[in-house]
Formats: sequence, C-alpha cells, structure tokens
Amino acid sequence: MLREITDCLERGESVKLSSFGSFVVRKKGQRIGRNPKTGTEVPISPRRVMVFKPSVILKQHISAGPTGMSADVHYAAQVHPTQR
Repeated sequence: MLREITDCLERGESVKLSSFGSFVVRKKGQRIGRNPKTGTEVPISPRRVMVFKPSVILKQHISAGPTGMSADVHYAAQVHPTQR
C-alpha cells in the first residue's frame, strides 16, 4: 500500500485516505533565500514538496487525546518501538 501511495505522489498525484487525510504534491518556484549566519543571499532552486492535510475526523481524534482513542491505538502509542 505504501508503494502505491509513493508512486502516486512521485507522479504528482494527490492521495486521499478516508478519515485520515490527504497528501498533496506542490511545486515551489525558484526564490531567493538568505544564509542566516552570514546574511548572504542564496538562490533556492525550484522543487516539489509533499504536504499533508489531516481530515476533520483525525483532528477530532487527536484533540480528544488518549480518552478518545481505541484501546489498541492507545496501547500502541505507549509501547516503545523496540517492544513491538
């Protein structure tokens, strides 16, 4: 499933996962940036960036905190990755 999502994003397509959110590829044009240490202007090349926009449902679950989670999700959030 991750391979399909990656392939779609590489082609510049948007990916929407119901009740989770959307991944969108945006094009950023060339611009002038500044080196914060020296103050020197530096050109920043045009590029593509991926943006994630969470769904309303995901936002509600996150703002509800642990009490709004199912037992499985709450347990997974507490277990250290090496213990899974």
